[in-house]
Amino acid sequence: MSGVAERDAVARCPGRRGVTTLPALLLAAAGLLLIAQAAWIPAKAALAQRLLERAFARTLAEGTGQPPWPWADTVPVARIVFPSLGESYVALAGSSGQALAFGPGHVEGTPEAGEPGTAVYAAHRDTQFRSLGRLAAGDPIEVVRRDGRSVRFRVTGHRVVRWDASGLDPDAPGRHLVLATCWPFDAVTPGPERLLVRAVAEP
Repeated sequence: MSGVAERDAVARCPGRRGVTTLPALLLAAAGLLLIAQAAWIPAKAALAQRLLERAFARTLAEGTGQPPWPWADTVPVARIVFPSLGESYVALAGSSGQALAFGPGHVEGTPEAGEPGTAVYAAHRDTQFRSLGRLAAGDPIEVVRRDGRSVRFRVTGHRVVRWDASGLDPDAPGRHLVLATCWPFDAVTPGPERLLVRAVAEP
């Protein structure tokens, strides 16, 4: 069959054309779904931060934790400020997947920022803590606690570790802060590594 005759046969056979275009349509639909999902995660995090800011303001005013929405099972406990980056984020109590979907989480079993030991906050690399890699040694970090106390820290360094080998000691001497997120930043799937930004409280 000549090339012209074959093209004519395909044109007269819509079923065959449909079979060849179906994979392309499925790939396009999957691509659109991934794009929508990638856009939704930061959008949800940004909207949640607005609600968390309001709840944290009520917490500071009333002296008790105020849930950011009626069905929330956590409350805002701190505001983390990066003065050198012009960014700030309200952190929630706990580091469950549900909490981290909306903001940084204060890791269970670690002290509040400014208390003796190492306070640890974690967040996703594609939302609130996407800028951790831009923090340099000596940069300030301010943590406003739910009791209204403000504690200022200075970044002392970065470290990449496995999630199960961080070496963090919540009871370590001194007053320390660690911010943790997944590593590397450009990964598209979960991995075992975490970036830790360490800081020490100013006198």
